[in-house]
Amino acid sequence: MSEARKPSQFPAMEEEVLKFWSENNIFEQSVDRPTPVFDHPSKEGNFNSAESFGESQYVFYDGPPFATGTPHYGHLVASLIKDVIPRYWTMRGYRVERKWGWDCHGLPIENIVEKELGTKSKQDIVAYGVKKFNDACRARVLDYAQDWEKTITRLGRWVDMKHAYKTMDLDYMESVWWVFKQLYDKGLIYEGYRSMHICPRCETTLSQSEVAEGYKDIKDLSAIAKFKLVNEPGTFVLAWTTTPWTLIGNVALAVGKEIDYVKITIPGEGWLGSDNTFEEQIENNKLYYFIIAKERLVDVFKKIGKNFNIESEFKGADLVGLSYEPLFDYYAQDESLKNRENGWKIYPADFVTTEEGTGVVHIAPAFGEDDLNLGKEHDLPFVQHVGMDGIIKSEAGDFAGMHVKELGDHTKTDIEIIKYLAGKGLLFHKEKYEHSYPHCWRCDTPLLNYATGSWFVSVTKIKEKCLETAERINWSPEHIKSGRFGQWLAGARDWSISRQRFWASCLPIWRCDQCQTIKVFGSVAELTEASGETINDLHKDQMDLVKVPCTCGATMNRIPDVLDCWFESGSMPYAQQHYPFENKAKFEANFPAQFIAEGVDQTRAWFYYLHIISNGLQDTNAFKNAIVNGIVLAEDGKKMSKKLKNYPDPNLVLDFYGADALRAYLLASPVMQAENMSFTEKGVEESLRKNVMTLWNVYKFYETYIQTEASETSVPLSDNVLDKWISARLDQLTEELTTAFDNYDLPRTVRPITLFIDDFSTWYLRRSRDRFKSSDRQQVLSAMKDALLRLSVLMAPAMPFLSETLWQRLSGHNFQSELDSVHLQTWPQLRLADESVLKEMAFVRKIVELGLAKRDEAKVKIRQPLNQLTVMNAQVTDAYLDLIKDELNVLTVLCQEGTGELSVTLDLELTEALVQGGAKRELVRAVNALRKEAGLSIQDQVTIHCLEADQWLQELIADCGQLLCDDTLSVAWLLTEPAKEPLISKQVDINGHQLTLTIVK
Repeated sequence: MSEARKPSQFPAMEEEVLKFWSENNIFEQSVDRPTPVFDHPSKEGNFNSAESFGESQYVFYDGPPFATGTPHYGHLVASLIKDVIPRYWTMRGYRVERKWGWDCHGLPIENIVEKELGTKSKQDIVAYGVKKFNDACRARVLDYAQDWEKTITRLGRWVDMKHAYKTMDLDYMESVWWVFKQLYDKGLIYEGYRSMHICPRCETTLSQSEVAEGYKDIKDLSAIAKFKLVNEPGTFVLAWTTTPWTLIGNVALAVGKEIDYVKITIPGEGWLGSDNTFEEQIENNKLYYFIIAKERLVDVFKKIGKNFNIESEFKGADLVGLSYEPLFDYYAQDESLKNRENGWKIYPADFVTTEEGTGVVHIAPAFGEDDLNLGKEHDLPFVQHVGMDGIIKSEAGDFAGMHVKELGDHTKTDIEIIKYLAGKGLLFHKEKYEHSYPHCWRCDTPLLNYATGSWFVSVTKIKEKCLETAERINWSPEHIKSGRFGQWLAGARDWSISRQRFWASCLPIWRCDQCQTIKVFGSVAELTEASGETINDLHKDQMDLVKVPCTCGATMNRIPDVLDCWFESGSMPYAQQHYPFENKAKFEANFPAQFIAEGVDQTRAWFYYLHIISNGLQDTNAFKNAIVNGIVLAEDGKKMSKKLKNYPDPNLVLDFYGADALRAYLLASPVMQAENMSFTEKGVEESLRKNVMTLWNVYKFYETYIQTEASETSVPLSDNVLDKWISARLDQLTEELTTAFDNYDLPRTVRPITLFIDDFSTWYLRRSRDRFKSSDRQQVLSAMKDALLRLSVLMAPAMPFLSETLWQRLSGHNFQSELDSVHLQTWPQLRLADESVLKEMAFVRKIVELGLAKRDEAKVKIRQPLNQLTVMNAQVTDAYLDLIKDELNVLTVLCQEGTGELSVTLDLELTEALVQGGAKRELVRAVNALRKEAGLSIQDQVTIHCLEADQWLQELIADCGQLLCDDTLSVAWLLTEPAKEPLISKQVDINGHQLTLTIVK
């Protein structure tokens, strides 16, 4: 961001706009003074009438961010979407409230505080004190709130941060309790015991979406263990695992009843694998048998580099019921172990396949969903040798105290397990195995599949209703509906909502210590009445102290878990308004929301949980339209990293290029279609040039000429084809943008603007330049003003700063009227564009394009006049012929009608008159370049001295001096030395003739 090329004028102009908005409460006015509602054609399912919104309300839900760091480009993308759409619907006449929120609870905050405190486990937090810990979390929640407000405001987003809701507020938390109780009363919440993923460092369960968020490709150690059959000496069943640490908890083996298995021997005396230590312990010449699925033989033995002999074949059903010796005897000898008699046997299972491994699955019911279900089916013993902290329990003597997935060395314990098996002659093969493994989405600890208790929302009970109501939602991009969101919803399982943490909304469940009666509370008033205590805080450190008398005479204590923070997020529509305790009529009149927007990762999170809770409570979807954005990556395609410093600071970009340039760049990018994009500073710079700078130059040209007018008078409707065309293009643009906004297609809300600006500059203005110095001056100025005003309204949602600046200057208010802003204007109503004008102008521009290509092919500069252009197979009306002549610099255009393809030819013969005409243009170009270099404006009249000109140039200048005077606004052309000090002097070449041009003011 070199200072030499800093386009400082636009950020400075935007600061002036921000000041105007702030001092005059323009945002508040836009909310409180909606303009009249009118209808537009709109995609079915979107809403475009006042009745649809309930008293002209347009409601959108804003997913609250954490203020635990400064905003990054992902936040800016989301905020941009949440600004553009509400601006549009406000201009359409609806009241669009925009209330900011802060996400305050959960692991992100807890982990920050833990790092500061230096705690390593939950026990450390308990020892420190839950209240002190929660107070520390509360103190850190809004550390970066001021940074957020500065950046979001600078981006141009209008949102009410002064009255922001916080998920840690009592009102918000009370509504969350209400949601919980409603679901409980409907039979949609239950307590269960199942296999789930847990984070051993955080010592809590995680939801399905949280697990999906943290998968990483890692290298683990896999092992094929040998399970020795009890009644078949020397015979081992081979089972493969990628989690050797779970083998201590093994209680069964599973096979497929219809799968073909084989018993094999391996040539070579006494071979039992690669472990020489064990080989020394066995008798020579003794054969050992191994059982494995037939389909897995080749792959397995290819890896170990050995041959095999098949001794017999049989179905898996023949193995069912066989007993084997436990690999470890820590639990098998424990007579207190329930169902011990059913353990260490082979059972049939439908989930066994031959896609990988050995076709035999080792079963540890405490560490896998299939395993747990099989254990329940056959009453298998339950061996959970690992605690929630991931540490192996004391009864597993050789391994007690080891962490099964230690952060930083996740294979350490697996290595020790494998060494143990090898030493006992129970290891058949080991190898490194790369696979995708879930990690904690916040602390990066490898997760464990762990059987434990939890409270669940019974999603499966309402899944069909959820699928049905999901059909009512419009998605942008459309493929999300049946893709990421639809597929995730179709595979939805019951939702684990209890967490064994501290800083979150509490489970509002009290249980009697004696009779186990449960009481669920849905409000502060209910708990106050039942407990007799004053309730002013619903956090764990306070709620755990509240006792409730039970009807049996004993005491009810709160179940110590807290709620999954996604339950809080999914309750946001209700909780942000403290529903149903306040705003009851307002909420019910405006639910579901019209619009919602978040990143693609939220299809499995916030979008999903909003949908689940709204269907559980109200049998309907929570939102009607959704925009899903992709991820903003660094320029090299990698994840943006503050540590790597691989992306420019958003605030510096805003201060350097301005918010409008950044907004237009992001809006037109693939990130608005749920695709990833690599952010480039050059992209923002190009957006600045194509959008802001180009349009500003158009305006400045207009401003230059309007300043020379004594007063504005009424101008009759123009019959100039360029004026008709630019008006028709604006009608066309209005329709394009309206359709795009109504369909929530954000790229198409800015790309047509960029194209229009280019048309406005490179065609309308360039072709109209001569009109500013002619009798047509008033008409072209009037047409330009109308076009600029209409454009400023149309681009207001996407580029609010430049549109405001243009509106203020063109309307004459100049930021002096607190009652006028482009953002208080009504969105233009649709009117039919003149298709005949658009079609014919497009045809003319095609002819020009072909003519320019012919010039380029012949290497003839555009400043060199040519005699004639012939257009074949076309007819152009007289009104457009002058445009072609001027653009292609030809004296005549001849059109020949026909039925073939459009084509053009140029008469390239140059007469002396044509050569002189080209030289005159070269001279004009040279003078104008010199004027620009001298910093002269179009109003500056000067004298041009042409020195050292040969006879040919002198005659050329004498022949056309007055024309050149008009074109350059010069006073005179002289062939004499200047009498006073010149502004600038330079030698130039005109068709091979040299002269020195000197400008005197």
